[in-house]
Amino acid sequence: MALTQVPKALTTGVAASGANSDITSLTGLTTPLAHTKGGTGLAALGTATQVLAVNSGASALEFQDAAVSGGYNSMQVFTSSGTWTRPSGVTKVKVIVTAGGGGGAGCPLDDARGGGAGGGTAIETIDVSGTSSAAVTVGAGGTGGAAGGNSGVAGGTSSFASFCSATGGAGGNGSARGASNNPATAGGTGSGGDINLKGGDAYYYAEPPASNASYGTEGVTRGGGSFWGQGGVGQYRGPSGGGPTTGTYGTGGGGASTASVVGGYAGAAGGAGIVVVYEYK
Repeated sequence: MALTQVPKALTTGVAASGANSDITSLTGLTTPLAHTKGGTGLAALGTATQVLAVNSGASALEFQDAAVSGGYNSMQVFTSSGTWTRPSGVTKVKVIVTAGGGGGAGCPLDDARGGGAGGGTAIETIDVSGTSSAAVTVGAGGTGGAAGGNSGVAGGTSSFASFCSATGGAGGNGSARGASNNPATAGGTGSGGDINLKGGDAYYYAEPPASNASYGTEGVTRGGGSFWGQGGVGQYRGPSGGGPTTGTYGTGGGGASTASVVGGYAGAAGGAGIVVVYEYK
């Protein structure tokens, strides 16, 4: 009588080599089943808030936080120079870089001078998957010109590493009047961004007829605007006044004006720049 070989599975409980078409359960597996064999390659489950996804190298599976994967994650705002550090998992950023605004000019007695110009702005979306940190420079607002007909100081340049930057607005001209509506001080400009914006120009003051001895000059001595808003208000040309004002981020300071104050008024400082970094996974 010929002997029949008994399958190993019947004697040991171990699956025989070759094709197995009737496996109904699999227990005691100590090595994670590779994804190339139909498994995940993972030894444990993720949390209830995670999803299974392909890793960044497209070489394996991993659990990721479903709430932040592939979207907005966080924001960092710089109102002074510093260092941006990439948060874990962030791969892209959108940066808005605005330079400082120029200071408004100071005026002499019975005269007016123009405001400072606005700082430029650069807006850029950047792949930072290979960047761990970046130097951030925030331009200062230019100081206002001293009373007596002195020009304001230009605003400082802002930048996000070497990716993009913006120049500051020019200071208000304190030495002379100009023709009405002719640009007197030029706004700064953005560069290197996907969108590059110019800051608002500021204007000389052109005096109306002498018979009109008391009038407002806020419109022509106002500082130039920036991406963030209007420039500082110029000073009313009268016997007294609250003085010119400083606007918001990157705007030009208002120019000074007076009809009767001996020595005149000083111009207002320009608004400091700002760098805003929106972070995405």
